[in-house]
Amino acid sequence: MADTTQHPAHNDLLRRWLAATPSGAAGAPDPRPYGENLLARWAEPQRRYHTTDHLIAVLDHIDVLAGHAEDPDLVRLGAWFHDAVYRPDRSENEERSAVLAERALAELGFDEARTAEVARLVRLTTTHAPQPGDTNGEVLCDADLAILAAGPTPYAQYAAAVRGEYGFVPDETFREGRAGVLRQLLALPELFHTPHGRAEWETRARHNLTTELELLAG
Repeated sequence: MADTTQHPAHNDLLRRWLAATPSGAAGAPDPRPYGENLLARWAEPQRRYHTTDHLIAVLDHIDVLAGHAEDPDLVRLGAWFHDAVYRPDRSENEERSAVLAERALAELGFDEARTAEVARLVRLTTTHAPQPGDTNGEVLCDADLAILAAGPTPYAQYAAAVRGEYGFVPDETFREGRAGVLRQLLALPELFHTPHGRAEWETRARHNLTTELELLAG
C-alpha cells in the first residue's frame, strides 16, 4: 500500500499535472484523480530512488531542456508515466508504465497520435537510446539520466538509494550487476544527447560513474 502522507510538493505537482492535461475533449473525465493516482504510485514504499523526488527532478530538468523538444508537453507526460509502474524485482516496468499511459491518456481524451507518442517515450527509457533527430526522446532521456552528473553528495545518495531498492539482492551479486551497468554506460559514445546535456553533464557524469565503479571494485 502506498504511503498516504503527502509529499511537500504534492499540490505543486498536481498543478503541473493539470497543466499538462488540459480538459478539452467533450465528455472527458476530470484529470485530477488521474494525477492523484500517479502521485500515489510514485510514493509506493518499495521505492528508494524512483520516488516523487525523482519525478520532480526529471520534470525540472525537462523545463531546462524544453527548448530542444519538438513537443515538451508530451515529454512532460512521458516523465509522469515513465516509472509509474515500478517494482525493482521485475523487468517489465517500462512496458507496464507505457500501457498505463495508453489507457489513461485515451480515457482523458488525448488523440491516438499524442497518446502513442507518450507511450513511445516511456518505452524509450528502457534503453535511453533515442534515434538521431528524436528531440522529444533526447530530452526525456537526458532529463532521466541527469542525476548521473550530480555533485558528489547527491550522487552518493543516488547510488545508496539504488542499492536500497535492491536490498533483496546479496551484496556480491549487486556489486557485479551494478558494475556491469556502469561499464555499459561508460562504453556509450555519449551519455547525453541534447546540446545542454553534452556541454553541462557529460564530463561530470563520466567522472561519477568511474568513481562509483572504482569504489565497487575496491
